Amino acid sequence: MDEQDLRARADEVAARLDGRKRLLFITGAGLSAESGLPTYRGVGGLYADGGTEHGMPIERALSGGMFRQRPEVTWHHIGRLEQAVRGARPNRAHEIVAALEQTHDVIVLTQNVDGLHRAAGSTQIIDIHGDCHELLCTRCTHRETRETYEGMALPPRCPACGAMVRPDVVLFEEMLPERKLERLWRELDRGFDAYFSIGTSSLFPYIAQPMLDAAARGRLTVEINPEQTDVSDVVDVKLPCTASRALAAIFERTAS
Repeated sequence: MDEQDLRARADEVAARLDGRKRLLFITGAGLSAESGLPTYRGVGGLYADGGTEHGMPIERALSGGMFRQRPEVTWHHIGRLEQAVRGARPNRAHEIVAALEQTHDVIVLTQNVDGLHRAAGSTQIIDIHGDCHELLCTRCTHRETRETYEGMALPPRCPACGAMVRPDVVLFEEMLPERKLERLWRELDRGFDAYFSIGTSSLFPYIAQPMLDAAARGRLTVEINPEQTDVSDVVDVKLPCTASRALAAIFERTAS
């Protein structure tokens, strides 16, 4: 996407954002890629073919069933995923979304478990798949936040009761957390003035449907993604470039 085209589309979004204060940002792995984090299949270059050294697909290794049967296998791969996240910092896109809270009512619905939206300063986050830095006991109420797994024995045990600890993330085959879904439905029922889909393939219904519903109701919809997705053909404005480049172009105009 050349600079002239980007500016024209950013100008269109900025003009239509004028006076619109309630914004929804739906974000996926593409947004964190600029922080050096690989997207799903490319995590650490380890799972490009979907397989693991345990002779099973990564979806099986990181499933709720495997955690119950062989927690050491699941924790092995969770640990490798955390290594890919370790040391990552929010990029300009995270910072712009967080800064918008100063002037707008911003809700972030993210599929990412890296915690970078929170690190950037966003406060209204629905991390629908959880956060790998949040750990909880599978038996008692013990919870803790770990900035890194470095030096932690895997699989870890609860310091309070000795039971297995798990990260507060949604593993494959598990249900989404009910309280987060309920909050999402409440926010969607209130509605938004503008809807942004950033760096997500929009494969899950709870990720794509807000954009599809908003488009059907004539609300402003914007997709920022170099790739074509299931919502690309219905949004008002498509910016096929990186999140930081697109958001910076829009943000500079709305701030001026």
